[in-house]
Amino acid sequence: MRYKLLEHTADAMIEAYGETLGERFANAAYAMFDQITDVTKIEPLGEFKIVLKAENREQLLVDFLQELLFVHDAENLVFGEFEVRTDGKALEALVKGEEFDEKKHPKRSVVKGITYHRLEFDDEEGNVTVLFDV
Repeated sequence: MRYKLLEHTADAMIEAYGETLGERFANAAYAMFDQITDVTKIEPLGEFKIVLKAENREQLLVDFLQELLFVHDAENLVFGEFEVRTDGKALEALVKGEEFDEKKHPKRSVVKGITYHRLEFDDEEGNVTVLFDV
């Protein structure tokens, strides 16, 4: 399982899983786009590379997801495949997807942002909790 949707009154909160930090980042991105549309319908027709640095893994994860959200909004792209390498302070990701098409990609939610509220890494369980502002 890549992620699960957690109960939250107003926004979308997920718990993303992974054996590595990079896999948790990738699955958090997958979960975000699965809130936007059905990711199983996204074809990997194009690639987009993201390189980021931050002071800590919380900032890095928020920056990564915000960058993906910006590209989604600015370029009208959706992504369904994520390869992420990170040590918690630097990140290099290759994301694959295609142009958003409402006929092919039914809208689920509008993700407006990623919050620090409830953002939590659990290294023992191999997960990260993220709250999306919808």
